[in-house]
Amino acid sequence: MRFRAQRWTPPSGHELTVLPAGRWWDAVRAAEPVGERALKLLGADSGAVIQDRYGPLYWLVRPGTADGWEVRHVRVLGLSASTASYLGVPPAQRTTRPGTHWRVPVGPDRYLTDAARLRGALVAALGEEDAR
Repeated sequence: MRFRAQRWTPPSGHELTVLPAGRWWDAVRAAEPVGERALKLLGADSGAVIQDRYGPLYWLVRPGTADGWEVRHVRVLGLSASTASYLGVPPAQRTTRPGTHWRVPVGPDRYLTDAARLRGALVAALGEEDAR
């Protein structure tokens, strides 16, 4: 089942807002080492990315476009998950540590990442990890 992403902007204020995945976007979570390499491989092709205070990175992708992925160290949060998925989303102005922040902030030309490109970068990043 495919969903259309609705218009969305990050929360305002100073606190994290817990939002459901699958409504405006699905989130693709990657463990920090893999996520860091994938972010470098994507470069300017990356859309907005949230970095959790514990390290994992979350890319926002169009709902339904990452359904069925089976990629090591990667988890998809969206409506297709067996349970409801939620993501702590930082306010738009939180772009640095400490805490959960926008690693790549949402902007007029940065919102959703192309899921196929993201998957390719994650798989390549895992190959680099295996080579180490």
